[in-house]
Amino acid sequence: MPRNFSRRRLLTTGAGVALGGAAAAVATDAQAATPASASLTGVREETRSIDELYEAAIAEGGKLVLYQGGDVDGQAAGVRAAWAARFPKIPLTVAVDYSKYHDVRVDNQLATDTLVPDVVQLQTLQDFTRWKQEGKLLRYKPAGFSKVHKGFKDPGGAWTALMVIAFSFMYDIQAAGANAPRTPLDLIDERWKGAIASSYPNDDDAVLYLYSLYQQKYGWEWVAKFAAQQPQFGRGTNTPGDAVNGKKKAIGVGGSGSTVSTSTTVKWVVPTGDHPFMAWGQRAAILRKAANPTAAKLYLNWVLSKERQLASFNGWSVRTDVTPNASLKPVWEFPNAHVDGFPRFMEDRAGAERLRQTFSLYFGEVKGDPSPGWLGLHPGS
Repeated sequence: MPRNFSRRRLLTTGAGVALGGAAAAVATDAQAATPASASLTGVREETRSIDELYEAAIAEGGKLVLYQGGDVDGQAAGVRAAWAARFPKIPLTVAVDYSKYHDVRVDNQLATDTLVPDVVQLQTLQDFTRWKQEGKLLRYKPAGFSKVHKGFKDPGGAWTALMVIAFSFMYDIQAAGANAPRTPLDLIDERWKGAIASSYPNDDDAVLYLYSLYQQKYGWEWVAKFAAQQPQFGRGTNTPGDAVNGKKKAIGVGGSGSTVSTSTTVKWVVPTGDHPFMAWGQRAAILRKAANPTAAKLYLNWVLSKERQLASFNGWSVRTDVTPNASLKPVWEFPNAHVDGFPRFMEDRAGAERLRQTFSLYFGEVKGDPSPGWLGLHPGS
């Protein structure tokens, strides 16, 4: 088999009160709901304030349903609490599940006229380009859209990334000691045999892409040697961090982390030079058939606001005018983060499937129930 195989979690945190303001909101919403084939000049960046959108959302009906890609329900605790504190009159329902289940769930709901969510916020980046082409997304540009990095938004406003997520490896500082791993190449050192936890690369596409970068850099020999380390695989990208934080393993691979963490127990690694890790902008969009489009707009504006972007846990923002940590350069300035590569990878479904099955030959089939549980057809309804 050739050395270079073909390749293509974090979540955050109305118009006026008068009838005339509400009417203006309706007009703005109608303009934003023009068909996908309409001129892009018809979509203007939002000018209403957060408080104006809040009042309009209350008048609309006062609720919001979000389908959020993730591993466990607790990952939405932060956004639920922050939303409730800021917008107490609009209940927020968040359903957390693997993005690969949420996307087909939305497709099925649209096909059966039983749509539940207003906003989808998922890792399956290819779905947003497909849904845009199918006319299923509401073209809308929240305030600050013009400041979003060009690779993290659809020019016509069909979708925008709201946060940066990155995957790499991490280690227990005390357990690793002075010879802690600095690059993925160090992970195959024999001293780490039996000491590694990883999320399944053949279960999660972002982890699959991370492992594909490792393979391309170090070859299939690295993959074989890593398999010989007898890593403990688990479903959910939370599992590596859980294993390391719980002192069950010294190293975790295929999980997110923070570059600005002050933890004295666990180190999440951004490798230097051309040693790879991966990052992407987590996309979000409003569905054209959403029951609560104004509340959905409020959500996008709120998460994209400077206030929320500055609260980023990992030190990166999707906005070019926001620097959550002055000592950290923007993620798109890390060539080894491959922020442009992951969207291409996700579009090539045949290539991803071949790679998934190849890694299954090395690591075995995925075992265990999904970490969020089984949510069924209509969670959040």
